[in-house]
Amino acid sequence: MELSNIEKKNYLRIKTSGDIDFDKQIYLYNLNDAGRPGFEVINPIKIGDENYLVNRGWIPFEKKDLTEINLVDQNQIVGTLMLQTKPSTFKPENDIEKNYWFTLNREDILKFTGRNFSEYVIYLNGDYKIPKPRVITAKISNNHKKYAITWFSMAISILLIYLYFRKKNY
Repeated sequence: MELSNIEKKNYLRIKTSGDIDFDKQIYLYNLNDAGRPGFEVINPIKIGDENYLVNRGWIPFEKKDLTEINLVDQNQIVGTLMLQTKPSTFKPENDIEKNYWFTLNREDILKFTGRNFSEYVIYLNGDYKIPKPRVITAKISNNHKKYAITWFSMAISILLIYLYFRKKNY
């Protein structure tokens, strides 16, 4: 769906174009799918009258600040809209001067860019090699089997303990 013509919703796939600001690029510390540390590359983008953040994907530490990671077609941006999550209180403070981020704290982003942004973040889709876009899905975990095994084994354990003490007292 074209971003300018729709009601914004979480996990909505969108298509748009805009002006990406590569000067205010944010490097957010994160792990890739294999658990390797690196950065997610996040850029401000102006789409019509609104400012958004676009998460373009993951890069290894050594690719930070290289121009080769800034190859993106600004006229053909396809992605997924997601509500920005609340920052965790257990993560360290962002180092704005070194552009080393741990959370997308809205106050820090305002200090860094001088702009306010939509509450939605655009997660870029596509077959980009670097940065490698994150695959966004609405996966809901299904652990019913694990829960059933856990609770039935606890019930059996309590029953055995009860029978042991009952027999011991007679």
